[in-house]
Amino acid sequence: MDSLASLEKRIPQCRKCPRLVRYLSEINKKFPTYWCRPVPGFGDPKAQILLIGLAPGRFGSNRTGRMFTGDASGDFLYPVLYEVGLATKPKAIAIDDGLKLKNAFITAVARCAPPQNKPKPEEIKNCRPYLEEELKLFSNLKVVVALGKIAQDEYLRIRLKEEGGRLKDFPFRHGTVYRFKKEPRVLIDTYHPSRQNTNSGKLTMVMFLDIFKRAVRLAKSLN
Repeated sequence: MDSLASLEKRIPQCRKCPRLVRYLSEINKKFPTYWCRPVPGFGDPKAQILLIGLAPGRFGSNRTGRMFTGDASGDFLYPVLYEVGLATKPKAIAIDDGLKLKNAFITAVARCAPPQNKPKPEEIKNCRPYLEEELKLFSNLKVVVALGKIAQDEYLRIRLKEEGGRLKDFPFRHGTVYRFKKEPRVLIDTYHPSRQNTNSGKLTMVMFLDIFKRAVRLAKSLN
């Protein structure tokens, strides 16, 4: 098994999904400066808190090469991480902007920007081994924050291999905290900070801030 650093270097070389390879190639022809490769995880390798998103945005991390950087979702996420002490800056602009995460790491269930922001089930399945490897490499991990139901379900598919149980036993509800019998890590559900959720008021800044305040408290209490 790779170290975390070598795994994150390997991820951008992935070409498992022909549809996504073609899609990113088409984008890259129009925008030669865009990243247009699978996006690796980002953050503190000793993190106690792991955020799992869905997939890179076409004009966000697919452009910049860093998770939640350069788009509206990141503009909503990073001020919250900064306020609770998990990020050194409240805004993510570019991969070289100096922003660092403290005690947190951000990953996703799909690493390539998909058409219409909708990865296919087989594409998510192709990416699952990367998430499985990451989870094994975080020896200090205490709290997993699932940004949306797809992220929750993917984490549970991995977790339930050892834990047992069924996905339907873990309904997705914003703010729900799930604990497991065979490991001390906990799972927190939250709506994804997509523009659709934040513009509609389904997810407010107060709601999102509460999730991460809780994540920080739980990480400390599980030490």
